[in-house]
Amino acid sequence: MSSAEQIEDLPQIRKMRVVSLVEGATLLLLIGVAVHLKHLVGFPLATRLMGPVHGVAFVLYTWMLIQTVSMGGWSRAETARMVLAAFIPFGAFLNERALARRQSALTASG
Repeated sequence: MSSAEQIEDLPQIRKMRVVSLVEGATLLLLIGVAVHLKHLVGFPLATRLMGPVHGVAFVLYTWMLIQTVSMGGWSRAETARMVLAAFIPFGAFLNERALARRQSALTASG
């Protein structure tokens, strides 16, 4: 991958990092707050609101993942990590850190 292509990848990686954090945060809110409000306090509206919000964040993560990987330059292992991160609780946060390392490496080499 040329230096110019790497520089073009930086905005996409930044977006992917943000979306990873949003997806992870909405999952935490859904599981850590809304589910407890529903079952412990009897407030089912919390999950009815937070469920779709997390669903949208998950779809956005998936869409961003497709865009990011389709740019090229991603190994099968990196692609698999990003896909699995969407299905493992807290995986989005681990994925964000890996993306931050890649972003730093691209910035340093560019």
